[in-house]
Amino acid sequence: MWSMVCALTASGQPRAIDAAKSTMTVHVYKTGMLSALGHDHEISALVTAGTVDTAGRKVELQVNAAALRVQDPKGSDKDRGEIQANMLGPDVLDAEKHKEIRFRSTSAESAGEGGWKVSGELTLHGATQPVSIDVHERDGHYVGTCRFNITNFGIKPIKAAGGTVRVKDEVQIDFDIQLAH
Repeated sequence: MWSMVCALTASGQPRAIDAAKSTMTVHVYKTGMLSALGHDHEISALVTAGTVDTAGRKVELQVNAAALRVQDPKGSDKDRGEIQANMLGPDVLDAEKHKEIRFRSTSAESAGEGGWKVSGELTLHGATQPVSIDVHERDGHYVGTCRFNITNFGIKPIKAAGGTVRVKDEVQIDFDIQLAH
């Protein structure tokens, strides 16, 4: 990320991300006494917009919350539909009210060759909290991982089977960002 910002500074031009090729994948894990009966969730979306501000050395990414799609390869179509409805509904993302998920960087520090620790603010479900992202450059892509607790954003983990199966508080977001040419 930092070398990306430095390289872009040399050109003097801010760059947009390639929204057709930049993706985000959310991993939601299960826990609880009967968690073996449930399954983890994989949710994906395109990153709908984003820029690299070379003068300010900042990165900004946006995702349309309603565009998130439950992939869950181990689940049935019916299960995916129910999970999708719960995820976008008022008890989790409330995508009708909170239409955008946004990340704005505040700093980037080198973390070894081709790696950076990017700190910033994530806005999710109408709440903004600090997060850190580990970023690596791979073949012109910027890939990274971020973990955080959903309760920090006012989201209560979903429970099933009387609470014996529930969503873990901590989720993981992986992303693959490409810059527009």
